[in-house]
Amino acid sequence: MSSSISAQTPVADVTVVIPAFRAEGTIERALASVAAQTVKPRRVVVVDDGSDDATRDIAKGFADHLDGIELTVIGQDNAGPGAARNRGIAEARTALVAFLDADDEWLPEKLAQSVAHFDDETTCFVSHNYVRVEDGRETEIDCTRNLHAGADPYLALLRGNFVDTSSVVARREAVVAAGGFDETLPSAQDHALWLAMTAKPGARPVVFARALSRYHIRPGSISSAVELRRECALRILHGQLHRIRRRSSFPLAAAWRRAGLIAWETVQLHAASGRPFAAVSAIMRLPLDLAMVLVRLLMKTRVGS
Repeated sequence: MSSSISAQTPVADVTVVIPAFRAEGTIERALASVAAQTVKPRRVVVVDDGSDDATRDIAKGFADHLDGIELTVIGQDNAGPGAARNRGIAEARTALVAFLDADDEWLPEKLAQSVAHFDDETTCFVSHNYVRVEDGRETEIDCTRNLHAGADPYLALLRGNFVDTSSVVARREAVVAAGGFDETLPSAQDHALWLAMTAKPGARPVVFARALSRYHIRPGSISSAVELRRECALRILHGQLHRIRRRSSFPLAAAWRRAGLIAWETVQLHAASGRPFAAVSAIMRLPLDLAMVLVRLLMKTRVGS
């Protein structure tokens, strides 16, 4: 049983939610990065999403190394990362929730810097730059370049998901009000949630220019489920059309731009995976994708959505 946090240690009203699936090789690294924070969270909730390895036992065994942070480890049948995160959110009783994937890690100033940006009630979530780690190479990803002064943050997020889940600290009530992570989406549940949160009247996300997390690319993860990612991205776009009509002066242009970027990302991923014919197929399907957006947008216009 871990001891309580020292009275001299700064503590933020944060619960860290860690979904974990077959993470026996990385869960200790993730938890160690939480323990190393200069400002501690009150609690960590690890949700083991039906792992068939030692993930749950390793997580439980780390309790004495969390420097007094309360640890809860929950097991559930495999239901995907969105469902696991929602389970963790339901367990949280703090004003803020922070997300950390079991194969990623935080730098020590992550929580201190993130919490400091919740300067008023309009801030729905805070994110930051991150370091992409692949094959031993580290590359800092600049997320702040996607948000321009005076621009609508919702439309900026619509163009592409530049918010890494492991960089996010959010108001718990804002996450719940937006419906949490969409468990019906096999992919891109995070993008759908950031859009839903940012679309709320007066809501404002903050993305600041400090790389305070490491996003680890697992071997084979880029080539897996490319078409599934495309389908989910298009599903999200179709579900956002009513908001695009309200937020954009040129809704068709905004929606078509997003559809084009989805196609381009699909082409790039297929090409990187050595599947040139699949890449060409993605290009050939773009006119149909654009036509579907136009039809759905016109249908919503007619029914007054």
